[in-house]
Amino acid sequence: MCDPLTPAPYREPGETGTDGTGKASAGRKPYPPAPEPLPVAVFDNHTHLDFPDAGTQGWPPAVGIKDALDAAEAVGVRGAVQVGCDLESSRFTVQAVEQDRRLLGAVALHPNDAPHYAARGELEDALAEIEALAGHPRVRAIGETGLDFFRTEGEGLAHQRYSFRRHIDIAKRLGLALQIHDRDAHDDVVQVLREEGAPETVVFHCFSGDEGLARTCNEEGWYLSFAGTVTFKNAANLRAALALAEPGRILVETDAPFLTPHPHRGRPNASYMVPYTVRAMAELTGRDLSELCAQLAQNTVRAYGSWG
Repeated sequence: MCDPLTPAPYREPGETGTDGTGKASAGRKPYPPAPEPLPVAVFDNHTHLDFPDAGTQGWPPAVGIKDALDAAEAVGVRGAVQVGCDLESSRFTVQAVEQDRRLLGAVALHPNDAPHYAARGELEDALAEIEALAGHPRVRAIGETGLDFFRTEGEGLAHQRYSFRRHIDIAKRLGLALQIHDRDAHDDVVQVLREEGAPETVVFHCFSGDEGLARTCNEEGWYLSFAGTVTFKNAANLRAALALAEPGRILVETDAPFLTPHPHRGRPNASYMVPYTVRAMAELTGRDLSELCAQLAQNTVRAYGSWG
């Protein structure tokens, strides 16, 4: 059943959201209630507004851009970075940032998609289109790109590496930030960045490393973006990394509709749930919540530029 505090756009038809009487469709995981608003507004550093919502079996479809951002703004999330993973979602990203100034964009070919483009003989054309899309003034990052050794193996890894290097080159030539997808590939990602020469701004999206990678990020001046995973009970490595990270290099994100923070893990995620993660980060680091929020907002604008 829908929680009475779930934002209206995220309720199923027939759910009033005022008394909890509506029932969810069979098998559907309902959205969590909205959290208490943050005392200082922050940004969602990484979201996918075009993705079907995880675990909802087709309902609802991706919530409209304005509705999603209104729900986020109501709890102190004043903007977001909409991220592309292939040509279709990167085209959507450019359209989205033109519709609502609370959005900035990132465009790229996801490391698990690059081998598919290569297999069809379309990788070079796809990379050329990503570079063209990245020329939009509200696209501020190339991402998400990187390496994923969990879902790709064999010959596909060579295409991943090639695509990653090409994305690094695009980011540097266009003066954009680089948003990295790194799954089970920490050492290799760092190696490629050092071999190619990293762009001025590098963001490890959904940071998944440990203290060792956190130290590397501190030394290199790279950003560590923490998602709801830092709240998971089995994520001691992430909490250790957060404790070690330079305060001026931490960001927060949802990776919505995935990685919903505790205590709502397993339910679909959205930008309005950023405060759950921010409060957990404040508790884990012993920092004042308002000070942490202000730091996160300042760091995000330094990484991507102004939303104005």
